[in-house]
Amino acid sequence: MKVRLRRKNVELLLVKINRSQNWLSFRLEISSGHLSQFMTGKRNPSPMMRRRIMKVLKGCSWDYLFQIIK
Repeated sequence: MKVRLRRKNVELLLVKINRSQNWLSFRLEISSGHLSQFMTGKRNPSPMMRRRIMKVLKGCSWDYLFQIIK
């Protein structure tokens, strides 16, 4: 199963909480380039990374942040 980050939803959420992608990458303890690859769909987040993203962006459902791709 491949899972992709829902870029638009994450961007909207970051605007809503007045945070940047750099803030998110810092909180996830990954480089901004690594996060950029998730955002553009060049890489798919692992199950562990998905849990970390959900922990940092608490209050969001799995379906809001991610989508399953075939």
